[in-house]
Amino acid sequence: MSWQNFCDHSDTYKLVRSRNNQSYDVVMNVVSLAKRYRQARQSIMEDTHDVDANCDGPDLDFVYADVDSYQNEIAELYSYTEFSEFQMNVKAFEDQMELYDLPPNWQKQDAASQRSIVMKLIDQLEVSNRAFRMQAARCILYLAQGCWAEVQSDEEQHQNTRENVIVLYQLGVFSSFIDLLNMEIESACSPDIVAVKITNVTLVDSTDIRVILSVLYIITETIRNEREKASEDYKDMAEAFVQEINSPLPDGELLAVKLLGMITRFCSGAAPQFPMKKVVLLLWKVSLLGLGGMDVLKNLKNEYRIKVGLEPITEDTLEVTKCMRASSPPATATDILENQYPKKNFKRSLMKQRFLDEPEQIDMELTGNEGNPNSNGGGATGNNGSGNNGEDELSQYYRPFDDPSSSTTATASTTSTANPNNQPNLTQPPAPVAPVQITARLPWTPKVRQKDIDQFLDISRNKFIGYSLIGDHESLAGLPQPIHEGFNTLQRHMYTSLADMQIKKEEDIARNPISTHEDEIKLTPAEVLYQAILPNLPQYMIALLKVLLAASPTSKSKTESINIMADVLPKKMPLTATQSTKLTVDMGRHKEIIVKAVSAIILLYLKHFKINHVYQFEFMSQHLVFANCIPLVLKFFNQTITEYVNTKNSIPLLDFPSCVIGEQPDLSGDSFVYGGEMSDKPYSWRNVFSCINLLRILNKLIKWKHSRVMMLVVFKSAPILKKTLKVRHAMMQLYVLKLLKMQTKYLGRQWRKSNMKTMSAIYSKVRHRLNDDWAFGNDLESRPWDFQAEECTLRACVDRFNLRRYPEATQKCGAGGGGNNGTAAQNAENAQQSNMNVTGNGNNGGVGETNGYGGNGGGGGVNGGANAHNQQLHDYGVEGGFPSDEILTHSDFAFFGHSGWWDRKVELTDYFKANYAIWLEEEVYNSQTDWDAL
Repeated sequence: MSWQNFCDHSDTYKLVRSRNNQSYDVVMNVVSLAKRYRQARQSIMEDTHDVDANCDGPDLDFVYADVDSYQNEIAELYSYTEFSEFQMNVKAFEDQMELYDLPPNWQKQDAASQRSIVMKLIDQLEVSNRAFRMQAARCILYLAQGCWAEVQSDEEQHQNTRENVIVLYQLGVFSSFIDLLNMEIESACSPDIVAVKITNVTLVDSTDIRVILSVLYIITETIRNEREKASEDYKDMAEAFVQEINSPLPDGELLAVKLLGMITRFCSGAAPQFPMKKVVLLLWKVSLLGLGGMDVLKNLKNEYRIKVGLEPITEDTLEVTKCMRASSPPATATDILENQYPKKNFKRSLMKQRFLDEPEQIDMELTGNEGNPNSNGGGATGNNGSGNNGEDELSQYYRPFDDPSSSTTATASTTSTANPNNQPNLTQPPAPVAPVQITARLPWTPKVRQKDIDQFLDISRNKFIGYSLIGDHESLAGLPQPIHEGFNTLQRHMYTSLADMQIKKEEDIARNPISTHEDEIKLTPAEVLYQAILPNLPQYMIALLKVLLAASPTSKSKTESINIMADVLPKKMPLTATQSTKLTVDMGRHKEIIVKAVSAIILLYLKHFKINHVYQFEFMSQHLVFANCIPLVLKFFNQTITEYVNTKNSIPLLDFPSCVIGEQPDLSGDSFVYGGEMSDKPYSWRNVFSCINLLRILNKLIKWKHSRVMMLVVFKSAPILKKTLKVRHAMMQLYVLKLLKMQTKYLGRQWRKSNMKTMSAIYSKVRHRLNDDWAFGNDLESRPWDFQAEECTLRACVDRFNLRRYPEATQKCGAGGGGNNGTAAQNAENAQQSNMNVTGNGNNGGVGETNGYGGNGGGGGVNGGANAHNQQLHDYGVEGGFPSDEILTHSDFAFFGHSGWWDRKVELTDYFKANYAIWLEEEVYNSQTDWDAL
């Protein structure tokens, strides 16, 4: 080094020393930046879903609805292996027309002749000859399918179906086919058939019953679709049909209960030839039409709330999530740092503690009029100033949402319509927005429960005054002014649910059973269904979950106790590669349709029962939990969920009616094309629908149940749920984030620290509950307590409710009125006993699966054994499981006519008899009670 250079360095050194404070700030900034860089890299390494390439790309344009399009719903009724049977329907129709000396063309017949033919076919359905009877059934099926051999387009076929269904239903075909279904059920479950175990069940074994179920399904789905479209010519007929399916059949059973019974028999092995896909599809559509879909649920909820004096709900989850934007984490730590720490002066923004959206959207709020470095508009966007930065930050999480209760609705809707995708406008600057508009963009109105307000007052009183008032919800004497303001804020956001009012009413009845007036039970469709399924509800829930488990893509075929592929597998196995590929696609499609239908059924029942009465919902929920629904759903999501959502097991050329209308292409060699290559959508509608349904079911089972939240923690659900966030759909991500929010307080500080992106997503998208310390876990509810007692208390309340309102049905449920292996109470008990096991056979109680969760493990198998549970109960300090009639609790005295105790003979010991009089004299008669002191 030269002397001149040394002098220059010396001068520089003196200059640095003279500015010691500035030098220290620079060094600290460099150290802080390096530390944050390491933290960012560590966070990226630990948060597995943040570096996945599948997170990139546009949001899914999936729109959640009750059902898919009518054409898809009808096409999913048929398996690809049933293709040859379509020609059998045409042959049956032609033979019948020849028998009637009529031309084999339905469209050439006038209306009177068509009705006469249908009447003759109905009469033929009642003959004793099975072959002759089923020929008429196939002929009717051909008419319900729209006489596809006589048309040249799908539209003509649909119009024929629409017209023929009117004629078929008006002439009583639906009732006649219900009678045929009863005959098939009795025949399949007769002692002679049951004695001979059917092995290797194939498509041939369910030929007749599939014809019957297909006709019932087409009529039901067509009427449902026309009713949804408000068709005038279907209006009166649709109302009559809904009334019919909500009324008992001549044998006293509801159609939905009869179908649930078929599922139970199938799972028990009594009828392995039942075509499960068609059964669950028909059950789903019958329940959806009878109970009502999302619009009916929304109207019923507001109607019931107004009836009990509550305000109607103005926020709708489906509408709010349409305005949300799916989250997508950045790809690398370098991108995070470049966007988070640009080489310019900046000030921190509260909303910027997150790594949620696309890299080009992650920026810092710059001072002055500096432009957004990642904006497509460059300086043009920056010229708008920093006044809109807060709103731009919010728009990265969700699109503008119009709050119905806000006075700025008109302005918000205009903005949303003009720019629906929230894209930057490069031609003209956006209009200035009032600050209040930012609050209107929040996706949810914060809520607080009365319980939270009471806890806030209790803590405040003990802190500032040193006393507590039990049962006082309003007194603020002696509390400082900030506490008054906080209390007023909580009061403004207090939300009272319909369930809270129903529980309060039940508590009043239990406390004063004679003086408390109980309203007359209104026989709504949900009430009728609940009364019908109550005696055998545990078996029905176990059967549905067994079918769901067998159809789950994560289940192993060798461990399945039931064969749901009976109505897919042909009698002759495929010989060529094309046939094998087609069968593989068909089997995958078959499973997806079953998952879709079963998840929709369970969710529909849960939602309707919760609105009708919360204890009906809790009764069904408990039996789902006892049957291992929670680990089953987690097991379903323990897969590469993005692949499942994008998988399209479909061949459009083989879907009905394309497979029978027009010239048919050759499906061999290079002409064999998958549905995924022909579809314009990058996802499978039914798979996204199934995933959302299962997440909603999991949320309903776990919400406000801390013992069940702990099950999520025990089963290590956090990494499973985080992988689901890869699917870029706002509604699906919302329900995943809700599940993660429930358990964050139990996951520990280190998990929260290394998953700040997920925490920020929860903060920005999930509803805020005031006073909810979910992000820190400091409140009392995060501490361990007797989870067993919580479930026991809930079950005692539900049993008290059922025994008071439905004494006969409840006694049947407890006395084994189900015809399954053991009593209903035993089934529920056995199912509950396996909700945290790892091994078992799953034959009786609960859903069995010897496989766990793979690498995520944690005791998450879905099974039905009892040995491991006995150890679990011993750890909990409860040896005998949940309380049944064998355990007398205080709540047992709250209902009258409990045949389990009042009719029971109790043997008293000789010691008790000898000393009873002395005890009575000393402890009762001579004991003085100071009631004032009490």
